[in-house]
Amino acid sequence: MALYRETAHELHDKLVKKEISSVELTKAVYDRIDEVEDQVKAYITLDKENALAQAAKVDKMIADGETIKPLAGIPGAIKDNISVKGVRMTCASKILENFVPVYDAHVIENLRKDETIFLGKTNMDEFAMGSTTETSHFQITHNPWDLSRVPGGSSGGSAASIAAGEAIWSLGSDTGGSIRQPAFFNGCVGLKPTYGRVSRYGCVAFASSLDQIGPIARDVTDAALVLNTISGLDAHDSTSYDAPVPDYTKALRQDVKELTIGLPKEYFGEGTDPKVAAQIKLAAKKFEELGAHVIEVSLPHTEYAVITYYIIAPAEASANLGRFDGVRYGFREMAAESAPEMMRKTRTEGFGKEVRRRIMLGTYVLSSGYYDAYYNKAMQVRTLIRQDFAEAFKKCDLLLTPTSPVVAYPLDAKMDPLTVYMLDVTTIPVNMAGLPGISIPCGFVDNMPVGAQLIGKALGEETLLRAAYTFEQATDFHKAVAPLGGLK
Repeated sequence: MALYRETAHELHDKLVKKEISSVELTKAVYDRIDEVEDQVKAYITLDKENALAQAAKVDKMIADGETIKPLAGIPGAIKDNISVKGVRMTCASKILENFVPVYDAHVIENLRKDETIFLGKTNMDEFAMGSTTETSHFQITHNPWDLSRVPGGSSGGSAASIAAGEAIWSLGSDTGGSIRQPAFFNGCVGLKPTYGRVSRYGCVAFASSLDQIGPIARDVTDAALVLNTISGLDAHDSTSYDAPVPDYTKALRQDVKELTIGLPKEYFGEGTDPKVAAQIKLAAKKFEELGAHVIEVSLPHTEYAVITYYIIAPAEASANLGRFDGVRYGFREMAAESAPEMMRKTRTEGFGKEVRRRIMLGTYVLSSGYYDAYYNKAMQVRTLIRQDFAEAFKKCDLLLTPTSPVVAYPLDAKMDPLTVYMLDVTTIPVNMAGLPGISIPCGFVDNMPVGAQLIGKALGEETLLRAAYTFEQATDFHKAVAPLGGLK
């Protein structure tokens, strides 16, 4: 098997045994990028020189007999809204086209301590607003399983890089499903941690009460390894959890016998492709065979989740994106005669259509006379959604749902924004409630990957990973290779 196809934990063993070098591995992945990137378009920026220098450093550590961490010398990709010192960060927007950050995000600091390698920055929907990676200012990313289809979003580049063999692991961010949905579309594992489990410091804010950084990987073990490294308290982020970080790899054992798994009936209704629903039901059956108890539960306020999200998230975005004004950094429209005109022209020219749409929506719901009618009401509904989950978890340990109601659909599908927004109905409630969720491969529909979503209690990542690992070890779906990403 080609090196770019192997998992991080397999490659770590080979590095330790000196069967391969980190430089050899990193070059193999860059060779793969050279081979397929013109078709996939997963990256905005590559950082080959620094990556190879870091690989050489790890090789010297191994040669000197030093013990290395599990992700040391393993090349991964970083979503382009996460700050890496000295490497261009654009958020896939014209307004930040030439912005180079002067500091590392907290997750990057942690990964650097483990001597990890960063291949480059991956493409995304502009400012993480979208679910197709089509709103990027620079390019459209293609799904390695079918180049005519979307890779999902907003972390589409991060997921496509894994499916195509252009990275061993990657980081994405998830505001309403942006790690889990592209993982589903690309046949990968995508983990959205509990809100606050991973620091948001250095991740460009979209909706601060919803955003969360997490891993996209080939298998559950790799996801656990990345989560180990990036989790923990951060003084720069007042919302990060002050709770000990367990070793998530210790949760990776094949045992679901005492677990009760709930199937929320609202996630299998109208709008969910019956073929997708059937694959999830088969996954539920597999869990039963493995010893879990499966029951039906209800999350009655699910139908209001998307509407509520598209009030809260744009409201927060409107406030967060106010800093991009052409004054301090980033793109500035020079053909203006006054400061207000410069700001207006900068923001009109610098932001894409979808971002402008959400800023305007957010500004509207926060405006005088509408704040109580929309924003306050949405926050009340958010509380009801949280209560739905709390009630469900009195009866079960985990919830099992489709990650998306449909498989990856064609690029430029000409769907109206509202239809596209509604496709996030299975992932958005998890962010609203601040819970952890993971998408794992569980089958195929029309030769495209299907992912099952497991949802856990707050800080319940260990149970989540154990169940996901047990399912993964009992099936072979995670071993399937995208046609583009396979050996020729």
